Amino acid sequence: MHAAFFALLGASLARFLLRHPWAELGPWVVALSVALAVLYVLPVPHRLPWLFTVVAVWMVLVVLAPSFALCAVPLLYAGLRTLPPRAALVLVTLLTVFVVAALLQLTDAGVDPVLLVAPPAAAAIATAVFVHAQRQADRLAATERREGTLAERQRLSMEIHDSLAQGLSSQQMLLQAAERTWDSDPAAARRHVRTAESIAERGLAEARRFVHDLAPADLAGGVGLEEALRALAARESAHFRVDGTPVALPERVRSALLRIAQGALANVREHADATSAALTLTYLDDQVVLDIADDGRGFDPRTARRGVRGHGLPAIRARAEQLGGTLTIESAPGEGTVLSVSIPSIPLESRP
Repeated sequence: MHAAFFALLGASLARFLLRHPWAELGPWVVALSVALAVLYVLPVPHRLPWLFTVVAVWMVLVVLAPSFALCAVPLLYAGLRTLPPRAALVLVTLLTVFVVAALLQLTDAGVDPVLLVAPPAAAAIATAVFVHAQRQADRLAATERREGTLAERQRLSMEIHDSLAQGLSSQQMLLQAAERTWDSDPAAARRHVRTAESIAERGLAEARRFVHDLAPADLAGGVGLEEALRALAARESAHFRVDGTPVALPERVRSALLRIAQGALANVREHADATSAALTLTYLDDQVVLDIADDGRGFDPRTARRGVRGHGLPAIRARAEQLGGTLTIESAPGEGTVLSVSIPSIPLESRP
C-alpha cells in the first residue's frame, strides 16, 4: 500500500507537469507533493493529527490538480487503520465524495456515469477488504491467545503435580505411617514426622518459587542440574550416576529434566512397590538422556492409563515433547520399569 501511494503520487505529479509545465501553480504543486511524501513517511507518536494533516495537504493538492485524487485509496487505508470504525467510515465517505467531485473536473464531456460509480465502488471494495482482513487478524489473535492460555494451564498443572502435589502426597504417606507406628515405635514415628516436615519446607520453597518465576526450587541459587538430581535421588533413596561430559544446558531443559525426575520417582514411590531405583543422566553429542529405572512390579505400557491426579506419564511425555524430545518406556508386569527421556541439548528456537 505504501508503494502504491508513492507510485500514484509520482504519476499524478508527472501528469501535472506534462500537461502544465511549470505553470503558475507548478511550484506550489511540486512543493505540496514533496511535503505530502515527507509527511506520509514521517514517524509520529500521535497518529490522529498526522492523519488529518496528510489528508488536508492532499485535499489542497487535489484542488490545485484534480489528478492527485488517484492517491485516495492508500489514504483510505490510513484512515481505516487509524480511526475507530464509525469515524473511519465517515472519513471514507467524505473522501469518496471529494474524489468524485475532483474527477468530474477532469472531463469535458459533462457528467460521466463511470466517474460517479467507480470511486464509490473502489472505496467500498477497499473498505470491505480491510474489514475482512482485520477480522481475520482478530480471529487469529484470539485463537493464539486461547491456545497460549491452554498451554500455560497445562504447564502450570504439570508444575504443581510434579512438585506441590507430589510433596503433599509424600507427607500424607509419612504422617499415616507415623500414626500407625506412634505407639509401637515412637522413634520411627518421629522420623516420619521430621521427614514430612522437611518435605513441607521444600513445598513452601516451591510455592514461593512459583510466585517468583516458576523455576524448580532445587535449581535456585545457581545450583547445577547434576547437583539437583543428586539431592533428589538422596531424598528418594535412589542411586544417581552421570555419564559423558556435562555441558551447559538451557534453563528450560534443566527445569524439565528435574521435573521429569521428580514425577518419575514419585510414581516409583507411590505405585511401583520397588526396593531400589536409579537415575542416570547421560550427555551425548547433541542430546541429554535421563533414565529412571526401578525393580518394582512393572506394568504394560500399552494399557497404562492416566492416573486419578490427571498426570504422571502423560505429563512426562508432554514435557519431553515440548522441548523436541521423546519418552521411551520399557516395562512389563513383574519386571520393573525403565523410563528414558531424550531431549536435544540445543533448544528448538536456537536451531538453524
